[in-house]
Amino acid sequence: MNHFRKILRELTKQRDRARADAERLDRAIQALSEAAGRGRRKGPRRVGKKRHMSVAARKRIAAAQRARWARVRAEKLKARA
Repeated sequence: MNHFRKILRELTKQRDRARADAERLDRAIQALSEAAGRGRRKGPRRVGKKRHMSVAARKRIAAAQRARWARVRAEKLKARA
């Protein structure tokens, strides 16, 4: 029975050392991440003004999308015929 207690005590010590090592690694990773400018952020990343598209850009995008859908519909009609 004494032998099991000794093993249990040793395993507990190893676990505690592993936890301490993991905490040290977490702190090192956190410090390096912040130094690299990639700290963990909880909120939204965008800080400045929201980007706005010009009316002309929206019209070009809409026209391109209409053209894409026209091609899709044309291909469906060809497949049916």
